[in-house]
Amino acid sequence: MIDTIGFHDRGWLDARGTGHSTELRVEERFRRRDYGHMDLTITITDPRTFTRPITFSVVEELMPDTDLLEHYCHENEKDDEHMPGRARPSNPGK
Repeated sequence: MIDTIGFHDRGWLDARGTGHSTELRVEERFRRRDYGHMDLTITITDPRTFTRPITFSVVEELMPDTDLLEHYCHENEKDDEHMPGRARPSNPGK
């Protein structure tokens, strides 16, 4: 289980612009169903924004002989700079 807290209130939860407060908590539970599938259940809790927790599930298909990529972000940094295989520009802004 991954339990994430400490969000600021300037982000969105989805492409529609659903906001959240600083009390947002995201729980992710991963379960390897079989060789080619992983079940992911996500629970979003934010008592200042929603009246109850929101839970949804997805099934991820896993490809043989590949790695799972970890996604992370840091304040004020582009995700492209941290993804494997993507080089950082040598002279940003020029």
